[in-house]
Amino acid sequence: MPRPYSMDLRARVVRAVENEGLSRRQAAERFGIAPSTAVHWLRRYREKGSVAPGQMGGHRPKKIAGAHRSWLLARCREEKGFTLVGLVRELAERGLEVDYRTVWSFVHEEKLSFKKNRRRQRA
Repeated sequence: MPRPYSMDLRARVVRAVENEGLSRRQAAERFGIAPSTAVHWLRRYREKGSVAPGQMGGHRPKKIAGAHRSWLLARCREEKGFTLVGLVRELAERGLEVDYRTVWSFVHEEKLSFKKNRRRQRA
């Protein structure tokens, strides 16, 4: 993920527009940035009083959590024969709308998948 521009560069662009009277395009050309970047920085400066970058990324909480997580763990451990599509359907019946990939990630992280082998059909 790319890093934000330095605070020094941001401040110099804002100073050039505010104090020196340059247009945003002229300031962008002088400092080698895109004109849209200068526009965004000036807007941010005028709205918030700072040119500091906003947060990049962050934590996204898991959809299968709390009571749904407890139920799903118990469900997968008591009955070994389950399909991911079936679990998606059962969770929807319990009021949690998730997709196949979410359930797959949960089962994989909890090490609940059962691999087939030649002798017993299930490990």
